[in-house]
Amino acid sequence: VQLQASGGGLVQAGGSLRLSCAASGTIFSINVMGWYRQAPGKARELVATITSGGSTNYADSVEGRFTISRDNAKYTVYLQMNILQPEDTAVYYCAVKGVTYYSGGRYSTNDYWGQGTLVTVSS
Repeated sequence: VQLQASGGGLVQAGGSLRLSCAASGTIFSINVMGWYRQAPGKARELVATITSGGSTNYADSVEGRFTISRDNAKYTVYLQMNILQPEDTAVYYCAVKGVTYYSGGRYSTNDYWGQGTLVTVSS
């Protein structure tokens, strides 16, 4: 299973960006998909998650500005980020939990992280 994230970049404060992360492989199902971020000198933190049923969870700092969604058929998760602020500057990582996949003649379940995409918000 591999994750490919895209959509990061440089944006001015108040602007918007949309991140995407696609999972590939012989995937049967994915339980939770989400985004985390790590700012320079800080610990990695949760941004938002979404379950296979569509239930979402957001960090207080992004509630109302960011929207997470997923396309189950494409095993892809999105993060629409609006009203971006300089404090949103970070490397954003997608994560998938409870990925059931077929390999070596059997089904297995595991968690995976994407490679990270940099979001820079200028003031």
